[in-house]
Parts: sequence; structure tokens; C-alpha cells
Amino acid sequence: MRGKVLAQVAELQVPAAIELKPDLVTFSAGANDLLRPGSDPDRLAKTFARAVRDLRASGAEVVLFTGVDPRDLPLMRQGRGRFAVFYLHVRSIADLYGCHLVDLWSMQSIRDWRAWSDDRLHMNAEGHRLVAAKVCRALGVPCDDDWRYDWPPRELVDRRVKLREDRLWLRRYLLPWIGRRLRGTSSGDLVDAKRPTLDPYPAPGPPPS
Repeated sequence: MRGKVLAQVAELQVPAAIELKPDLVTFSAGANDLLRPGSDPDRLAKTFARAVRDLRASGAEVVLFTGVDPRDLPLMRQGRGRFAVFYLHVRSIADLYGCHLVDLWSMQSIRDWRAWSDDRLHMNAEGHRLVAAKVCRALGVPCDDDWRYDWPPRELVDRRVKLREDRLWLRRYLLPWIGRRLRGTSSGDLVDAKRPTLDPYPAPGPPPS
């Protein structure tokens, strides 16, 4: 869930997932911790490993993810070393517990800004489509999409337009993010899961006339 740190995911979401008795679990957490100065990727890896151990002990297949290389991401590039160490741990944990691994660090297709939302921190629908294609590959599921997507050339953007976009991003996303860090709050504090329990999926209604 957006905004949650690894300890919250491990304490609240992992047990809830295990209760559902899933055949397959996708597990991605830790990036929100690594955004915080002073975070310890080695300590985080221990929490991550315990969560993966519990998921695998339930009998579920587990898909783990490395994160995206943050060198192009304004909020994350300063902590690139922390991210690299943590995701090396994730690789080791995947190997230790027999998990499927989806390596986003190597995905050149999601280094293009057209794969990202306006906040420059979360992928948009196109970015998620590319990641989904790589998940299918990791699981051996046929997929028509190719995660090695080559974006068409993009028109040059006037420098003045780019500066306006950067100022808008700073005002709309960066300053509120800094404010939340200073207050010790998260964008996910008031966000609940859309479907927190295992219920029948409602049948689609009739098409509009």
C-alpha cells in the first residue's frame, strides 16, 4: 500500500496475505524506508527476509522485485548506494528462499519519463504494463507485451517549458513530501486497502446503452 514502510507491511499486510492462503504472492517493500536519510539497508534486509520466510512457509510461490535504479529520480538519487545494497540483499533472499525475482534495476524501458506519473516517484499505467510483462516472463506466463520496449523518439522540449514543469513539480510534490517528512507523516497514513478481505469479485454490470 502506498506510503507504508517495511515494518508496517511486515506487521500488518504479510499476516493478512497469509490468512488468504494464496498460491502466489508478489512482495515489494522497503523503498519508502530507503528514502529516509539514515536508513540502514542491512537492518531492513533482515525484516524483509523474515517476511519472505513467513510467506514461503505458507506454501505460496513468492515474486520479489529489485527496485528501479534511482539515478534518474530526483527524490532518490542521493541514496543510490543504500538502494543498491538493499536490492543486492533482495537478490540473495530470493535465491535463499526459492522466490521468483523480477529485476527492475536493469529495465531500460522504465528509465523513460513517459513510464512515470507526474510525481516522478510512481510509475503510470504504461510503466506498470511494462513491469507486468516482466513479471509474466519471470513466471513463465505467455504475454503479448515485451518489457524491452523501445520508446519512439520524443520531441525536444523548450527549456522554458521544462523549467515551468520543474517548478510545478516542486510546488505540487516535492515541498509537500518534505513537509510530511518533517511532520513524521506519510501519504499512506489515511489510505485503506480497496479489497482488504477475500470476497467474490462482483460481476460486471450491463454495458451502457
